[in-house]
Amino acid sequence: MAILFGLYTLGSITSIILLILLACLTFQPLKRYIHKWNEMRPIPGMEGAFPIIGNALQFKANAAEFFNQIVQGTNENRHQPLAKVWVGPVPFLVLFHAETIEAVLSSSRHLDKSFSYTFLQPWLGTGLLTSTGDKWRSRRKMLTPTFHFSILADFLDVMNEQSDILIQKMQKHVGGEPFNCFSYITLCALDIICETAMGRRIYAQSNADSEYVQSVYKMSDIITRRQRFPWWWPEWIYNTFGEGKEHARRLKILHSFTSSVIKERAEHTSEGSDSESDHRSRKRRAFLDMLLKTTDEAGRALSHEDIQEEVDTFMFEGHDTTAAALNWTLHLIGSHRDIQNKLQAELKEVFGSSDRHVGVEDLKRLRYLECVIKESLRIFPSVPLFARSICEDCHINGFKVPEGVNAVIIPYALHRDPRYFPEPEEFRPDRFLPENSVGRHPYAYIPFSAGPRNCIGQRFALMEEKVVLATVLRHFDVQACQSRDDLRPLGELILRPEKGIWIKLRRRAN
Repeated sequence: MAILFGLYTLGSITSIILLILLACLTFQPLKRYIHKWNEMRPIPGMEGAFPIIGNALQFKANAAEFFNQIVQGTNENRHQPLAKVWVGPVPFLVLFHAETIEAVLSSSRHLDKSFSYTFLQPWLGTGLLTSTGDKWRSRRKMLTPTFHFSILADFLDVMNEQSDILIQKMQKHVGGEPFNCFSYITLCALDIICETAMGRRIYAQSNADSEYVQSVYKMSDIITRRQRFPWWWPEWIYNTFGEGKEHARRLKILHSFTSSVIKERAEHTSEGSDSESDHRSRKRRAFLDMLLKTTDEAGRALSHEDIQEEVDTFMFEGHDTTAAALNWTLHLIGSHRDIQNKLQAELKEVFGSSDRHVGVEDLKRLRYLECVIKESLRIFPSVPLFARSICEDCHINGFKVPEGVNAVIIPYALHRDPRYFPEPEEFRPDRFLPENSVGRHPYAYIPFSAGPRNCIGQRFALMEEKVVLATVLRHFDVQACQSRDDLRPLGELILRPEKGIWIKLRRRAN
């Protein structure tokens, strides 16, 4: 009996010790959580938040319904300068007015990306998109020269060649039934970014079933789902009950491919062969070639890991966003015959009856096409929302916002502010003519973000969109086969239509 009593006592003591340890471990986080909850109480927000889990149970599981939830919420609360949402124990401040967005994006203090970006790090490491502090500043300064227009112009050949392949693929649909052009455009963009970022052709337009191509798309979907639901955030839960195994499998495919390309390109660069084929290869530079020669302020070369995280970042950011923009623009052009006529008149003026490729000087002259692209990005921004971390206590529009809060900026809602874009659902490219843009708030239109941490690749994206669209519209008349209501945008990492973009094509006579 004494032994049993002793064991019982020992078990009780162990339980008490474990409870004390648990209390010690959770006391400070719980204290911080309660402090934030009380500090943010005056900020208007989504009703029905529960302690610890916040509003997470109210989020729609379906991606289209979830994004529609965001759109409805911002529409109903447009009179409010900002709003708060709790995703589990993590507070998010929702911003969709130019004035409140400027307070965050223009500041040199709030440069860190939000907590949700940590789920991108297994894929992208801490490259330009996800890095913070001194590393981000150093990397941004180091990479900015590689996006100079004179260097980007070298990529025109790749863009033109891949656009020609796209035209060949689309030819079979001329005069036929409606077809979904989304995958055609996306694979073209993937071929362009692979060759310009890595100097490697993957022939995605001819081999859409490749493991690498499929893994690029699958990884984006996996990450988005995990970001939305806080019960998948802990690693052991995600790996045991969630998509952890599939995440790891796709990650291995993605990293193995880029790692092998970097190794091969580095060896090729160090050998310095003078054969004719090598000369042609070196003449067509890739971002990877420039990264291999880049040094930091101390003169140190980037490591293989440094280069890989930037190449993976280019691959992620450089094709999906542009592909989405191209698809949305084709839908809008195909829905407005008058605007398509104006575009084709501009193309006729610039190119005449020639079938030559798009050149550097042509890009400057395609002014109306640029307005069309910008208006499309206003209505359907490729990145419908992004987030920053509030790095120190501040006040936004009179409300105190504590350090550590995640600020979610929603360009999709911002771009529909009737103060700056009257009748915002109307497709009016003339809004972006120089005379019509005078006096507009600088943070009312931010498809590439804004401020110190704006998108480093926006020139590259606009160049690619001009080349692809100009090529398509010089060959075909485009007719959209969906109404705006049919599109059902999915607001994931990238804004995509739920069922693709369906169009009909008619061959144009030169």
